[in-house]
Amino acid sequence: MDELEFNEYEDAKVSMTLDDGTELECDVIAIYPAGDYEYIALLPNRVIEDYEEGEVFLYRYEELEGDNIKLGQIESEEEYEIAADAFDQLLDEEEFNELGGDVE
Repeated sequence: MDELEFNEYEDAKVSMTLDDGTELECDVIAIYPAGDYEYIALLPNRVIEDYEEGEVFLYRYEELEGDNIKLGQIESEEEYEIAADAFDQLLDEEEFNELGGDVE
């Protein structure tokens, strides 16, 4: 995946089960490469305990056969920083593009 188009995921959703057994549906914000992996940024569609409204979840992302995907935990603080920095850069580029600029 070379370039992210945010509107590409406009209607994409992921359902997942949290550690406490809670079912949670999230909107897909972006799927993007960073470092050695691809990541997915998810926005919960409801407020959940211990998380602020608008807080984004980042996971490792892998496409499997068919329409199946695999979400994996980010293994270290260093890996999280790589994934989060890349996501922040994507957000900055998207905001710049919305203002009519071009990213080279």
